[in-house]
This record gives sequence, structure tokens and C-alpha cells, in this order.
Amino acid sequence: MTFRGAPCMSETVSVEPPRQRQGIQSIEVGTRLLRALAANGRAMILRDLARSAGMPAAKAHRYLVSFMRMGLVEQDANTGRYDLGEFALELGLASLARLDPVRLAGPILDDLCEQIGATVALAMWGNHGATCVRWVEAGGPVTVTLRTGIVLPLTSSATGLAFAAFYRSPYLRRMLDAEVQATAASRHVDAATILANLSVQLDEIRRYGIARVAGSVTPGINGFSAPVFGAAGRMVAAVTSLGIVGNFDVDWGSPMALATREAAAALSRRLGYGACDAGSPRAAGPESGQSLR
Repeated sequence: MTFRGAPCMSETVSVEPPRQRQGIQSIEVGTRLLRALAANGRAMILRDLARSAGMPAAKAHRYLVSFMRMGLVEQDANTGRYDLGEFALELGLASLARLDPVRLAGPILDDLCEQIGATVALAMWGNHGATCVRWVEAGGPVTVTLRTGIVLPLTSSATGLAFAAFYRSPYLRRMLDAEVQATAASRHVDAATILANLSVQLDEIRRYGIARVAGSVTPGINGFSAPVFGAAGRMVAAVTSLGIVGNFDVDWGSPMALATREAAAALSRRLGYGACDAGSPRAAGPESGQSLR
């Protein structure tokens, strides 16, 4: 006996897999040539390009003729080598112009917060300095809270130190000098001594690729902050993680440090960093190899 409307035990319910949208296969195949050119980083001869794309040279040549007509590919008349064309550059620049670090950081911050169980934030350089623009709270029994719009000090916060080490801005240098002078006056010490210690600290940050503090701004709070770079190789933001002393390991090789640095690197890749030999994060720093004095 079965209830009306309920399936019998012998019945099987099958669920069809979602149908894949139909596309134009030839376009998808031809795109392999564009990907090969983009990945190689320089002009290529037909033989090498076809091999990288996994297709016969004759087939690759037909695609390349069409791509040249569209401006996606160009061929050097002297060497015969193929490279990305003017229209490919226009597409790339248009795509970069649409990238929004705050929007792209959302899923990355959520994943980082879940991974390390700590409050995480994204900061960008604003009119008044290193400014928190987005944050995700861990939600534990004891947690660290931030406020969107808060400006963080350059010399005593992980976020500020990350900007001091890697961000390029004459205004940052003036703010840094003013903060050092204010600190020296409040502590009744020589500003040169503070500058010397800060210079050593920034060199260490560049060496490890991440800034750290242990209870500097708020007693009992530790933090890491890693720089985020854009397509041009310049720092555009910082990914910061904060936690309670005792639950937040500030060793350079700790899981907190590694996860924060990887999150910043993931966002940098989403913003196009590394796609065109922009340089290393250490080389991109505003004070790299320079004295603060």
C-alpha cells in the first residue's frame, strides 16, 4: 500500500545533469593560440606556437590569419614571429580598468577568515593614510572588531607598516616623517634613533614580504599585513589579519603569516600582478634600498 502522491519503493528518481551551454568550438580551440602567446611573454614562431597550443601548424596558421584580421595577433614582417596585437592590448587594458580591489577581495577575505579563525580586513591608501575599507569578523567568543574608514598609524600597526614598506607616495613619506617626529616628542627620544629602528624593521618586512605587530596599537592584539599589488607592480591595498595574543601566532612562518600572505598574493593575481613582469614585491616598495633618514 502506498500513499497517494508518494513514489513506490521500487521507483527510481533520476536527476538529469545540467546541460552545458552550447558554444562555438572552433573559437574555443583557437583561443589556445592566444593563451599560448600570453603565457610565453614574447613573440613566437609558428612551429613553437602551434606546439604550445597542441595543434598542427597548418591549422594554427589558419586561425592566426583570422586573428590578424581582427587585430588580436600581429606578425613581424622581418622575423615572421607572431605576437599579441593591438586589439588584444585594448581588451587587456579594458579588463584591468574594470578591476575593483574591494569587490574582488570579498571572497578572498571570507576564505581567509574561515581558514585562520581571525578577524581580517582590506585597507587602501586614502586621503588621510592607510584606511580600512572592508573587514570580516571571525565571530568567536573573543574577537577583534574594526571600523570601516578607520585610519591606521604607519609605524605601530601591521597595516601601516605594510604601506610604509611597499607603497609609493611622496605624501606617505611626509606622513611617516610627521608620525616619527610626534613619537619622538612623546617618548622624549631622538627622532634619528626611531628612524634607524624603523629602517631596520622595514627591511625585515620587505625580506619576509609581510608586516607584523605584537600588541603595538591595541594591547593584547597581534596582527599581520601583506601588500597587494596591481598590474603595474605598485601596491594598491593590504590584506590584514588580527587576533588575540595567545591565539594568534606572530612567528614569520606561522600559519597565520602564510595564509595572510597567500591571500594577498591571490588578490594580486586577480588584479593582474605578475602578468607582464611587473617586478617583485620587494622591488616595488617605495623605500626599497633607501634610507629613511
